[in-house]
Amino acid sequence: MRKINCLIVDDEPIARQIIQTYCSHFPDLHVVASCGNALEAKAIAQQEDIELIFLDINMPVLNGLAFLRTLKYQPQVIFTTAYKEYAVEAFELNATDYLLKPFSLERFIVAVDKAMEKLTSPDFTVSKKENFIFIKADGKIYKILYEDIYYAEASGNYTKIVTKQRTILPTITFSGFEELLPTHLFIRVHRSFIINKGSITHIEGNRAFINSTEIPIGSNYKEHFLKQLGL
Repeated sequence: MRKINCLIVDDEPIARQIIQTYCSHFPDLHVVASCGNALEAKAIAQQEDIELIFLDINMPVLNGLAFLRTLKYQPQVIFTTAYKEYAVEAFELNATDYLLKPFSLERFIVAVDKAMEKLTSPDFTVSKKENFIFIKADGKIYKILYEDIYYAEASGNYTKIVTKQRTILPTITFSGFEELLPTHLFIRVHRSFIINKGSITHIEGNRAFINSTEIPIGSNYKEHFLKQLGL
């Protein structure tokens, strides 16, 4: 199984250490960073593909609920807090689970299993010998040729896939979908966009155009993108 990138956000060092220790029991979890405040966490989330956040609520400057609202693309979130009164609001923000401190390893495992189940949902089947992918969405299974995919865009717990025939929104993380694509055909141009190189009509500044659709090219991706195009 692939590694799942996670982030720990809590202003209490002891709480962060406990969660870090609990995470060590999961070989498929990769703790990208352990942050003492939400602003630090936001900076990490803007640079890395975070799929799971262990998030405290009562923190200085920006609390956990407010921090979550600032994220354009929401990962799986397990709240870890001493305050039960925020539970309703947390689940309204699509929290995966809500752990009240102090919580046991057993309770932590239950929460992580929920997140892992969503993140590793078998909505995709890839034929490695063929030029297509099967994608499950909206109660249907679509067979889509790689050459028909224009681009993919991160959309919270989903990935928006735009093809010549349709746009679909299956339940799979953006990084999980990226791993299923052949690298000689597709390239990441932004933290939220993957494009089919064969679908590019032209490039202008920090934008790639697929017909009339503009795709932003992130500054951290531009050099590699141009190199992949032989430029």
